[in-house]
Amino acid sequence: MSTTTEPAAERRELQAETSDLRIRALEPLPAPRALRTEMPLGTRRSDLVTTSRREVRDVLRGEDDRLIAIVGPCSVHDPEAALEYAGRLAAVARELSDDLVVVMRVYFEKPRTTVGWKGLINDPHLDGTHDVHHGLRLAREVLLGVLDAGVPAATEFLEPTSPQYIADAVTWGAIGARNAESQVHRQLASGLSMPVGFKNATDGDVQIAVDGCITAASEHTFFGADAEGRAAAVETAGNPDCHVILRGGRGGPNYSAADVAAALEVARGSGLGGAVEAGVVVDASHGNSGKDHVRQAEVVREIAGRLAAGEQGVSGLMMESFLEAGAQKPGPLDTLTYGQSVTDKCMDWGTTEGLLRELAAAVRARREA
Repeated sequence: MSTTTEPAAERRELQAETSDLRIRALEPLPAPRALRTEMPLGTRRSDLVTTSRREVRDVLRGEDDRLIAIVGPCSVHDPEAALEYAGRLAAVARELSDDLVVVMRVYFEKPRTTVGWKGLINDPHLDGTHDVHHGLRLAREVLLGVLDAGVPAATEFLEPTSPQYIADAVTWGAIGARNAESQVHRQLASGLSMPVGFKNATDGDVQIAVDGCITAASEHTFFGADAEGRAAAVETAGNPDCHVILRGGRGGPNYSAADVAAALEVARGSGLGGAVEAGVVVDASHGNSGKDHVRQAEVVREIAGRLAAGEQGVSGLMMESFLEAGAQKPGPLDTLTYGQSVTDKCMDWGTTEGLLRELAAAVRARREA
């Protein structure tokens, strides 16, 4: 019986690896359900999330005349400082609850234009070790602590995996300017359980955000993961509570009364009704203030004045704020100024508290008008 011997070069070609050529490691993560079971939301926190989601939704739809104030650090890098901030914010939020629905920014993942620190989940030690296992637990721990302080939480969703671990504790979500046009993020938003804001594109285009809302309001089937971390075909019902966030762009700010009116005209062309057509959320940072924390406060005061004069169409404001003003470069915690941002510049607590009171007064004046 004869046999055929393959040439050595052909054998090598057949055995050649063609996948994962640039992957250094694949490290399994705990299943989302396992982490949520280990660190449960519990009844009291769940009630806060449910109630605050309903309140935010009612304001976005124009059924509640209060103003949403989404305020907090550009990104969380120090859990202790974040929870101290939450405690301060909780006291003011309770006092102003007749006029404001206050939600704390609790952002764990940061989009980067090129490279840089990617956030607490990705690099919790701020040293490039990328201990994602610890980062996921730490992020959930911070969220539970914020809820224990009595404050609802907001975050930006950068990819479709991490929400499985933390979204049950989030009241309001955002899709950033870089991702508003992404089909993956629009599909993700269609299945999220909370109101989600789409930011206008980095060039200022509002239509992209409106298109995001239209897409997210629809049913979708896409590749994802289930609570056990297994690959799954995800079917969603669509999210009716998506809305536009005006954050400025390369062409300049877009928070003026004329900009708000123009954005709502675009939004009303969607035919969706509800939150997307009732009003917009204005991000006082980023392109609307040139990421200047001093200018950011001026933007908030200008909008407060317009609200007091009776302007409609602004459902909420986003503000970047921490214990200390400004920003510093990331590094080990023991080398950093406590309570100061390591990403975008933030307003300090004293300025923030004053602005929240000004906004509450503006809502009262608008209500009386």
